[in-house]
Amino acid sequence: MTQASEVEHDIIRYGVIGTGMMGVEHIQNVMAMDDAIVTAVADPHPASLAAAQAEVGAANDLATFSTAEELLESGHCDAVVIATPNYTHHDVLLPAIESGLHLLVEKPLCTTLADCREVVDLVAARPAGQIVWMGLEYRYMPPVRRLMEEIERGTVGDVKMVAIREHRFPFLDKVDNWNRFNRNTGGTLVEKTCHFFDLMIQMTGGRPVRVFATGGQDVNHLEERYDGETPDILDNAFVVVDFDNGSRAMLDLCMFAEASKNEREISVVGPRGKLEALDTESLLRVGRRTPDIFSGVHAVIEETIRDTDIKHVGLHHGASYLEHVDFARAIRSGGTAAVTVTDGLWAAAIGVAAHRSLDAGLPVMMSDLPELEGLE
Repeated sequence: MTQASEVEHDIIRYGVIGTGMMGVEHIQNVMAMDDAIVTAVADPHPASLAAAQAEVGAANDLATFSTAEELLESGHCDAVVIATPNYTHHDVLLPAIESGLHLLVEKPLCTTLADCREVVDLVAARPAGQIVWMGLEYRYMPPVRRLMEEIERGTVGDVKMVAIREHRFPFLDKVDNWNRFNRNTGGTLVEKTCHFFDLMIQMTGGRPVRVFATGGQDVNHLEERYDGETPDILDNAFVVVDFDNGSRAMLDLCMFAEASKNEREISVVGPRGKLEALDTESLLRVGRRTPDIFSGVHAVIEETIRDTDIKHVGLHHGASYLEHVDFARAIRSGGTAAVTVTDGLWAAAIGVAAHRSLDAGLPVMMSDLPELEGLE
């Protein structure tokens, strides 16, 4: 098989494994890019394959397969997006990594830390040149990117506190309702909020050392039954994370709060000031402390963030498109992944620790997770 690192044609040929809602979103983003085409898709469900074909268009020659292995062995692709249900990621990733193709895997990396660590170690042992990219696209939200620029400029000084609020709608329907059960998703604090734990790590510049969580399933999906089972996924939680550099972060999650102006609000505070990103309105607020605390409000500047490079807005305010542009740039340049599977492991690990804390009613030390041993 031709190695992905040896791409010699101008157009990057993409395969997509898993063509449900997120798979179709990835197809739309690839089709919006220059010099990129979706040439193959794989999914065991005929309706999902039909949805993929409709997005690619009848004028384009699309190869369709019912299994990931068939797509990986087809020779139709230079890069592959893995957007299958969470519980399948491990089994799909192992042969995908061995194929040598460039990969972008949707979050979470895997549903267990043991599986995550196996993937991380396998990628580390691969020859240089293959890009395995972790799909944590919230890093690419335009107001979040601007907020990160301000952190890097030192606008607030050393970050001391990060607060992330996501008040949103309940989980959407997925094929066979796989996302209704913790055994399939890894749990809400892995499935949904690994994005936010990744942002906390990026914003604080630290590694997590202790996690405390409280939450429950109080409103959503309680009347639903699947083969006689009631869904067990959390619909609200608070999670507090302490970092090794003395900073701390908090997540406020509510999934029955769609009656909100902004779905996500992020606050970052340091000794020099405060940053806020509101992604539905695409706003950034920059506040600088002044000697007179009573007039400090006048130091707040509000900026509307627009990224004219976004050619497909999609489900994530253009973040997935910008992520794909970076992924393609790395492929063409022979670069490396800007978002790694190790990043995916750390994000999932905070979620796993949060679930353990919630179950025990006690803080959980990250040092008690053996899968993190030896990681940078």
